[in-house]
Amino acid sequence: MSRACYKIKGGDFERGGTAASGLKEALKRIGAEPAAIRRAVIAAYEAEMNVVIHAHSALMCVRMHNHQVDVEVDDRGPGIPDIELAMRDGYSTAPPAIRELGFGAGMGLPNIRKNSDAFSIESTVGHGTRVRFSVTMRQREGVRW
Repeated sequence: MSRACYKIKGGDFERGGTAASGLKEALKRIGAEPAAIRRAVIAAYEAEMNVVIHAHSALMCVRMHNHQVDVEVDDRGPGIPDIELAMRDGYSTAPPAIRELGFGAGMGLPNIRKNSDAFSIESTVGHGTRVRFSVTMRQREGVRW
């Protein structure tokens, strides 16, 4: 089993994606199949960028065990008033300045759900949001875990 945690700072577009890159390198190191790496990294990147766009800060913790990667992102931010609405493709609360940067298309949460084998989200308005997801991995042929 392997575990790593990454601090994410809201508004830090320069470092946005660092946690997802760390996950990618860890999964490559253990020999996970490319398709599982891709799915896990897409979901992690979307979760990380949601923090950068919407929250003040977060902690992303990743645990790799038993052919599975579990990711939990616990943020301190405004929270999500209507999770069902936020899960709809294209729904976004990102301000125009963020959209001008090419972010905030409203696909973050739907992409996390689409690329994971298990997904959950909890949010409290005025406190923050917790997103959890898991991706099942198979090892590449010829690689032993």
